[in-house]
Parts: sequence; structure tokens; C-alpha cells
Amino acid sequence: MWDMSSPSLSALQESPVAVVGAGAMGAGIAQVAAQAGHVVHLVDAAPGAAAAAREKLSATLERLVTKGKVTGDDAAGTLGRVVVPGGDTLDLAALPEVGLVVEAVVERLDVKRSIFATLAEHQPPSTVLASNTSSLDVTAIAEGLPGEGRVLGLHFFNPPPLMKLVEVVRGERSDPAVLEVAAELVRGWGKTPVQCTSTPGFIVNRVARPFYGEAQRLVEDGTADPATIDLALREHAGFRMGPMELTDLIGQDVNLAVGTSVWEQTDRDPRYAPTALQQDLVAAGRLGRKSGHGVFRYDESGRPVDATPDAGLAARLVGGPVVSDPVARTLAMLVNEAVDLVHRGEATAEDVDTAMRLGTNYPKGPHEWLAALGAPTVVGQLRELDAAFPGGRYRTSPALEEMTR
Repeated sequence: MWDMSSPSLSALQESPVAVVGAGAMGAGIAQVAAQAGHVVHLVDAAPGAAAAAREKLSATLERLVTKGKVTGDDAAGTLGRVVVPGGDTLDLAALPEVGLVVEAVVERLDVKRSIFATLAEHQPPSTVLASNTSSLDVTAIAEGLPGEGRVLGLHFFNPPPLMKLVEVVRGERSDPAVLEVAAELVRGWGKTPVQCTSTPGFIVNRVARPFYGEAQRLVEDGTADPATIDLALREHAGFRMGPMELTDLIGQDVNLAVGTSVWEQTDRDPRYAPTALQQDLVAAGRLGRKSGHGVFRYDESGRPVDATPDAGLAARLVGGPVVSDPVARTLAMLVNEAVDLVHRGEATAEDVDTAMRLGTNYPKGPHEWLAALGAPTVVGQLRELDAAFPGGRYRTSPALEEMTR
């Protein structure tokens, strides 16, 4: 159990915060906490990184003032609350006592465990210790530390100042009181918390895998070109971006790394198997917009120059046989994945839908699509896909099957 000296929510709201890691995510989290009124101690292992992040924040706040988004006084107050301690050297043992530490460093378990071991030794038992990990097991991060119950995941989305979602991730020993206080704290920061267990991909990075995978498989099969697949999902399903243009924006290497991590952590479940198409793109250095060439080629302004869809083909595919229908295949798999996650007890249906709307900007949550389509339709589509492509990728969730009885 969390130590009896644990602060109340109100006390935590008034406590200083430490952020370990001054990259894009750490700096963004520091900005969010500082704008919420916390003194924030920002540290990084790279000399000068925390100070540079603070300077960049200063420029960001100046732009917000110019645009009328914040007042000059608010900007000055926010920047003044971001402290780079110790002459910009990383000395976690010398951090002052804080109510919350958020770690946002490289996705390596050994590095994170070392950081948390030092924090657990030198921070009081009441300090909440959170990792911003997007792929590592919170239970493994906390294992063997004194006060394991106060360790949890707080997975912010990029960029933290703009994205509303935070996944509050519970490890096997995370204290429910810690989870509740952390969720309410980030709610006070203007975020929407959803709770989930520490399983591969948490909610968003697990449920979203079919959005990319089905599109890539349709292109591999020669069903349609990438631009046409994207058009079908934008125009006929309401997605803001198609999966091909979105993975180019994210970075093909980044998206492949997340998908591969989920696949490996699920004992190479065929549901999450990486596609040869994406592996070949990454091997060829075609990483997306950042390299000027991914699925599409991009000009200097970042606009694709070879992404002209066949609108007629897109219209014919949607509503046709499920094996060649980008919308039917994608929605059936998203629904199946979400229902299975809830069935395993990893999150509630409401939190899954909230996470997918806010974390990925989906027009609906998977359970909303389930209600619109009906379980018999989705099960029938999955069975047809499983017959066409056997091997386990399209196996139906037992909970979804139960809904048809």
C-alpha cells in the first residue's frame, strides 16, 4: 500500500514536480505542469539539454503571447516556474523533494530502472513516480524497488501541450490510490485520463495496429494503390488522415518500431505481425516526410507529389466484398481488438473509446462502431477474412462471438 504519509490530491496539486528527460516529450510535460501552476525541476543526462529546452519553451511562450493564446504575465509565470537545477547537470539524488516525478527518457528498461532506483532511494515515500513509457512494462520498471505501489505509467501523447489524452497505466503492484490521485492530477492539468493495465501497447498503440496493418496488406495484395486506400478511409469512414499518409507523418521507422514491440511482447501474435511493405520502406530509408520519401514522395514544403487517388476505385471497393473493402476490414479489426482488450480486463469500453478518439483522432470509438454495425455483421466479416487469410490474424474475440448468441 501507498505510504500513510501520502499527500492528498490538494497537497499534490501544490507540490513541485520533477521531469527527467528534456526531449520533446519531457519538455512538453514540463510546460503542461508549469502552466498548471507547479514549480517544475527539469533535468536531463545530456549537458545543456535542460537549459536548451527551457530556452525553447521561452520562445514557444512568446509565440503564444503574440497569438493572444496566453497573457504576458502568464507566460512569464510559466517560464519562471521551470527550474534547471544543479548547474544543468543530472544529479537525481540532489533533486529536492517533489510530489511527482515524470520520467521521459529513452525507451530502455535498464535506463529507466536505474533512474527509478535512485528516485526511490532519495525521494520520500509519498512521492509519486511515473514513467511516460509508451511500450515498456510498468511492472518491470518498478520490480524490486522500495515502494513499488507508487510507481505507475503516465503516457502523454505528442505534443503534450496540445494532446488531451493521458493513459494512466497500472502495473501489477500499483496502488489504486496512486492511480486515482494521478488521474485527478492530470485532469486538473486540462487532460483527459484513461486507466489501463500495463500490457503491450496499452490502449492506443494496441488497438490502433489494424488501422495501419490492414491498409498495408491491401496494398501488398494489389487491391489498390496507397492514395486510394487513404481516400477510402477518409471519405467513407471519416478518418482525418489515411493510414499511409499518417505513417509517413509519424515516421515509418517509428510506427514499425511500435508495432514490432507489440508483436514481440505478445509472443509474435499474428494480429500484430509487421508487414513486408513497411519493413522494406524502413530498410530502404524511406521513412516518410522527414526523409522526403516514404510511401509517398514529398516536396520541400512537405506536400506529397505522387498521392493522386482513384476515387472511382475507392467507391467500388467500399461496400464490396469484405476482403477488398478497406473500410469494412479496418473497422472489423478495430472493433475486434477493442472488444478483446476489454474482455481481458485491461480497460473499460468507455476508456477505450475515449482513448481512441483523443489519442488518434478517430471519428468514433470502436464500441460506437460496434453499436452501429452490430456484432453479427462484424463477426461475419472476421470469419470471411479468416477463411481468406488463415493463420490467426482474423480470429474473433470470444467476447464478440458471445454477443451474437
